[in-house]
Amino acid sequence: MSEELNPFAIAQKQLDQAAEIMGLDPATHELLRWPLRELHVTLPVRMDDGATKIFHGFRIQYNDSRGPTKGGIRYHPEETINTVRALAAWMTWKCAVVDIPLGGGKGGIICNPKEMSRGELERLSRAYIRQIGRIIGEEVDIPAPDVYTTPQIMAWMMDEYSFIRGYNVPGVITGKPIPLGGSQGRGDATARGGVYCVREAGKVLGIELKGATAAVQGYGNAGQFAHILAQELLGAKVVAVSDSKGGIYNADGLDPEAVIAHKKETGSVIGFPGAKSITNAELLELDMVVLFPAAMENQITAANAGNIQAKIVAELANGPTTPEADKILSKNNIYVIPDFLCNAGGVTVSYFEQVQNSYDYYWDVETVYERLDKKMTAAFHAVHETAQQHKVNNRMGAYIVAVARVAEACKLRGWV
Repeated sequence: MSEELNPFAIAQKQLDQAAEIMGLDPATHELLRWPLRELHVTLPVRMDDGATKIFHGFRIQYNDSRGPTKGGIRYHPEETINTVRALAAWMTWKCAVVDIPLGGGKGGIICNPKEMSRGELERLSRAYIRQIGRIIGEEVDIPAPDVYTTPQIMAWMMDEYSFIRGYNVPGVITGKPIPLGGSQGRGDATARGGVYCVREAGKVLGIELKGATAAVQGYGNAGQFAHILAQELLGAKVVAVSDSKGGIYNADGLDPEAVIAHKKETGSVIGFPGAKSITNAELLELDMVVLFPAAMENQITAANAGNIQAKIVAELANGPTTPEADKILSKNNIYVIPDFLCNAGGVTVSYFEQVQNSYDYYWDVETVYERLDKKMTAAFHAVHETAQQHKVNNRMGAYIVAVARVAEACKLRGWV
């Protein structure tokens, strides 16, 4: 029988396991297995050649018992409704695990942004807001950037929504450029939050991280900042990185600024001077202390989990490890910092951006980092202690913490 790789089926299965451990009542369990609302949209967009192309997109509001829904918008040629459902579920647990007053949402458009001009991307982004604008807002659902979306795309979306409303509404979206109400510290927040978690993991495991080897799979925003911050905050030595085209390895370590400059110039990390070429698959299986999966879903599966040699797996990507792989990593005593804890720095600083937008007063970057550190550290220890108490892995520990908080809100509201 082949391994289940449907992201939403995986998300439901993980919830089912947590519900059983917690003894969650059947009605609450069933309520939390499904999104409360879904919107499917069809978007006609005039392309540069004069032709009109039809795109399809989604916006899902998974659960808003703890507050307005929050979650990114992804532009990807292989986007699916089940991926967006899973990500909206994980956003629900993510907001709960770091204890911010938001629910989970997610959006996506099936498109290939790498093949689109700036003008086409702007027209697509505005078309999407014209369709989902009726169900979003500062007190309802606040989108943000995700895979292949940028602060510029968020700026176009905020502008389109403001035009529809007839006045400026910076708080409708986060991850905006700073001149339009973005927050200091948002750019590296996802990676920074993950690195704070790795720092705390080093403490509870008694692992010296200064000089420790690390590898980063996926070299987008989160991966690049993970490379910089693992070196800067932990004193770790990043020996391998990869992107969608392949990877590079140098036992003496890789200089992040030089690798980022090379990728900017050539479009990939491959061919970086002085480094050996490796595949994405080889990178995952290197003998190292910390592995940062920062690419896409289902990278660590039953097929390769037994070959993972890292002591700490810090999941900056969403859903990089399948349930079958989880069992193997757990059996091999590999310490996994699960995605919806590890990468929650992004939504935490997005929440900070909302707060700043709401009272029109903006914090300096030191304040953002200090408050992010406090949130991530508290969340890490809540998860670690819950996992120890229930004698389960960290992913189940994170689920138990998050699901308990969402279930309590649903019950207090009288939904179940």
